[in-house]
Amino acid sequence: MLTHKSPDGLALPDARAVLRDIAAYAKPITSRSVFELAITAVPFLLILALMWMAVSNGYWIGLVLALPAGLLLARLFMIQHDCSHGSFFKRRAANDWLGRVIGVFTLTPYDYWRRTHSVHHARNGNLDSRGMGDVATLTVAEYRERSRWRRFVYRVYRNPIVLFGIGPAFVFFIQHRLPYGLLRGGWRPWVSAMTTNAAVALLVFAALWFGAGRFLIVYVPVVLVAATVGVWLFYVQHQFEETRWDREGDWTFHEAALHGSSHYDLPPVLRWITANIGIHHIHHLSSRVPFYRLSEVLRDKPELRDVGRMTLRQSLRTVRLALWDEEKRRMVTFRQERAA
Repeated sequence: MLTHKSPDGLALPDARAVLRDIAAYAKPITSRSVFELAITAVPFLLILALMWMAVSNGYWIGLVLALPAGLLLARLFMIQHDCSHGSFFKRRAANDWLGRVIGVFTLTPYDYWRRTHSVHHARNGNLDSRGMGDVATLTVAEYRERSRWRRFVYRVYRNPIVLFGIGPAFVFFIQHRLPYGLLRGGWRPWVSAMTTNAAVALLVFAALWFGAGRFLIVYVPVVLVAATVGVWLFYVQHQFEETRWDREGDWTFHEAALHGSSHYDLPPVLRWITANIGIHHIHHLSSRVPFYRLSEVLRDKPELRDVGRMTLRQSLRTVRLALWDEEKRRMVTFRQERAA
């Protein structure tokens, strides 16, 4: 496999060569997709039914089941994510309609989210095309040029309590209800958001009609668990120290995809729950590879295992990272920026 040098002089796989090598994996297997959907959706719906019955005997009994339900909902979101890339089923219509149905449970309008996520894939790592579908990130120079007030606002935004506490609730309960960022993006994102809102409202009305109002209160923590997992994964897969950002003239899609995304090497149980999304460098390079085939790529191409590899313990250190240093070509903390 062809290689090139990193800024530190290390040999890195050539992204275009890797893309050619993994092209054979970019094909969904219908029977496997149906199986993965079944072992995720059926337990999720069963737990919801148990929660529905449990809340009649007390709110806290139902709340105990919110954690496993939330984790399964996070996995359903990953399936919705594959649908948006056209990689879960062979037919686009099957992907789209499954994604829309799941979107009602995840409170995520499918066509709206697919649009913003495609922008994220197309512009990932491009310093001159930030602002949609990614975590807001400033360079050291941009941060220093800001007024004291705007620096304070950015520091608040990058605070872990905001990013992983307030942020998930805001995104899934408020931002997804109204696609204000796509005012010029055509009618589809708006129809997607409004129809998803209508379907959610219908389910809420039905629950109230059947006297399950307390179940709705329990379902909120379920969504929050799934949302927090999703936001954390989205953050850590691009906000690591040796990620890659370039200006337009130096930026290339393939290199940004492979070397600007991490390989989040999680324990087996967490890999299953997160549907292999931690193998993010391969996913960004070829988003048509179904999530259940990403592990096949690493099995057959072991030289890709150490590209951007990060363990669960190492990922906790990324919380402090906040700025991209264009000179050092790495993410740095606010303390490192002050020391410089």
